[in-house]
Amino acid sequence: MEEKQRIIQELVPGRQITLAHIIANPDNILYEKLGLNPAIEYSKSAIGVLTVSPAETAIIIADIAIKSSGVDLGFVDRFSGSVIITGTVSEVEAAIQAILSYTEGTLGYTVCPITRT
Repeated sequence: MEEKQRIIQELVPGRQITLAHIIANPDNILYEKLGLNPAIEYSKSAIGVLTVSPAETAIIIADIAIKSSGVDLGFVDRFSGSVIITGTVSEVEAAIQAILSYTEGTLGYTVCPITRT
């Protein structure tokens, strides 16, 4: 009788920010499709989108975002590592720069460049 092998797989995510994107002057429909409050968000002029692993780091980067500039949190998912912030273009950019600086310099993460549309 042949012995069966047991294989155990683990997900070991890297410590990295894989997306740091600024959407300047998005159409109003984008706010609605993202589930953001249109009454509040229409007055904003930018959306910031970030993804991070390990996913729990989303909590830390959300905290850095709101403390570093006047952005509002649109969405934080500690399970997928997604964070959406809204504010003026300069607020969103300042928040993302603060996030990248802290995660790279203090936490030792690999970070991506900021992209824009």
